[in-house]
Amino acid sequence: MSKPSIKTITVRSLMSALMLAALVMMLLIAFNLRTLSHSIIESEAKAIAEIIKAGLTSHMKAGIMDKRDYYLREIKTVNGINRISIIRSKEVINQFGPGIFEKEMDSITEEVFKSKKPIFILDDFSITPTIRAIIPYIASKEGALNCLNCHQVKEGTVLGAVDIELNVTEHRNMASWVLTLLLVFSIIFAVLIIINIFRTIQVYIKDPLEHLIERARNAYVKHSPMDPEAYNSVEFETVAKEFNAFNASIIANQELLSQMNLNLATLNHEIEDTLRETVFTIGVIEEQRSKETHNHTKRVAEYSKLLASKLSLPDNEIELIAAASSLHDIGKLGVPDEILIKPGKLTKDEFRIVANHTNIGYSMLMHSTRDILKAAAIIAYQHHEKWDGTGYPKGLWEEETHIYGRIVGLADVFDALCSERTYKDAWPLEKVLSYLKKEKGKHFDPRLVDILFENADEFAAIGTQYSWSEEDLALDGDSVK
Repeated sequence: MSKPSIKTITVRSLMSALMLAALVMMLLIAFNLRTLSHSIIESEAKAIAEIIKAGLTSHMKAGIMDKRDYYLREIKTVNGINRISIIRSKEVINQFGPGIFEKEMDSITEEVFKSKKPIFILDDFSITPTIRAIIPYIASKEGALNCLNCHQVKEGTVLGAVDIELNVTEHRNMASWVLTLLLVFSIIFAVLIIINIFRTIQVYIKDPLEHLIERARNAYVKHSPMDPEAYNSVEFETVAKEFNAFNASIIANQELLSQMNLNLATLNHEIEDTLRETVFTIGVIEEQRSKETHNHTKRVAEYSKLLASKLSLPDNEIELIAAASSLHDIGKLGVPDEILIKPGKLTKDEFRIVANHTNIGYSMLMHSTRDILKAAAIIAYQHHEKWDGTGYPKGLWEEETHIYGRIVGLADVFDALCSERTYKDAWPLEKVLSYLKKEKGKHFDPRLVDILFENADEFAAIGTQYSWSEEDLALDGDSVK
């Protein structure tokens, strides 16, 4: 799952905060707006009530109280009033009698008469919002309208109340429009904030961060420090300085590590060269003990190298075979001298003892983890195996014998036939090639025999270079075919 970007994280956090802030703000505004609307509506109801009071008083003074019903209808029509009711006190009814618009008291009206304070009941959640206002008229001798001139009551007596119901749809619509405008402006404001934050993140965080990464990479590759002054914020300037310090440390350590690796590689080469020389020297020691022809070990190594290269083996394996082949007869160190250098033909028991040198060599080398000694163990164990499965010690058949064993096995026999031994004279090269041709597919891998025939001149050159006599290397034109 991919991780969110800095922009995404910032927007999520900001949107959550803005939405919460907007919700709180809208609730506060809605509450205050509703309170303000109520106050306006109540003031409007009070104003209408005062107009009605003044009109009724004027009718009374003018002696035209029989016209008051017409006046109330006009007031209702002009001000968009749903209903007007006049509730008169018992004192007024007793003095003037009942009227057409008068209404009997209910529990709310009684509360107004007792408290002498107006009551407002707002229903602003219905489809058609309304407010019911019950406003008392209290007898007073102050002002131009001296109630006590007409009414035979004490000052402060509630003469009556006007019970009106106003349609406040317009007020609610106005409040809704105000809230909608506030919401739109809030959204626009939030969008502007987000855009500005996006730009800030892009300009001051994302772009500098990408540039910082790229410049840090270039600084590391080119070994040149970054310029901390290229960044506008102190944080990125500090990071650039830290990168420079880190790069300097890494570069210094790399140079030290490179030198150490170079020294280690040199040491490894020295160790490998020493090991190869040691292996070759041990092979020469075994060669001397076995009374082998001079340079037998070197020639076998060169024949094996030539066969491996013509077989297109990897370069490292070619060198490995050439080096490891020096120990192909290391197991003969465990064979008694009287048998090993016996000039005559060996008995069956003596041959069995000599043949055991493959097992002895393998047991001497098998425990090493070095590539050259592991390859030498394979060669020492398998170089007397034959392609047709009649060899020893395991009687391996065809490619069951490792390619190392097959190569060194052919090289060893080739040199043995071309060299003088205590039990035989050196064979002429044409006789050797004739023998190899006959043993192709029996003793030897057919491919390797073909390679040797195809490159017989190069094999003869190796023999010349490493102490074959010129007479032994005379070639018959038909012998290599």
